[in-house]
Amino acid sequence: MKKILWSVSLAMVTSVTWFSAAAQTPVGDIKAGEKKVAMCIGCHGIAGYQASFPEIHKVPMISGQGAKYIMAALTAYQKGERRHPTMRGIAEGLSEQDIADVAIYYEAHGRSEAKTELPKAAEGSAKMTALLAKGGCVACHGDDFNKPLDPSYPKIAGQHGDYLFVALKSYKAEKAALVGRSNGVMAGIAGQFSNAELKELASYVASLPSELKTVPQAKFR
Repeated sequence: MKKILWSVSLAMVTSVTWFSAAAQTPVGDIKAGEKKVAMCIGCHGIAGYQASFPEIHKVPMISGQGAKYIMAALTAYQKGERRHPTMRGIAEGLSEQDIADVAIYYEAHGRSEAKTELPKAAEGSAKMTALLAKGGCVACHGDDFNKPLDPSYPKIAGQHGDYLFVALKSYKAEKAALVGRSNGVMAGIAGQFSNAELKELASYVASLPSELKTVPQAKFR
């Protein structure tokens, strides 16, 4: 009987804690987010724009990306778990509400009201199939890399290949001051591959049909 009461009590405490945490998560507002993206459009609002420091690569497409992933990424920059100096400097100036607003804005940014199915991704070579299986990539990033199994994971299909390559390498250099990313799961996965293999993986994923895009802001059109 004591074990049953203990189990019930534990379940109740866990539930209260979960609901309390959920209640504290800000709800994003698209209209509010539209007024907070001035610091984003100078890089993410220009098609083909390249970052030049600490490594040259195209900045990632974030229009159409999942809001919960954008929130997770910005929070990771804010906490120093991702060490890109520019992004960390921007994220440190954002409140939780700012992050939620910016994230929901970009999730909806450029989305068409007419729902269209993406074409089926072409199968990769036998070597690519083996590399993807080794990394277990679909297990998190989902079917055709457009449907993450958890909304805090990114859509990566069609993302710029040079950015994906830099991102993957950064998990292998998690303690590097300027490019490192701290993520135990991704560090373990990326560490299985040579940089040449990571580049091949990035190029293949970049070639896939995508929901991601760069939507030029009005002042850049």
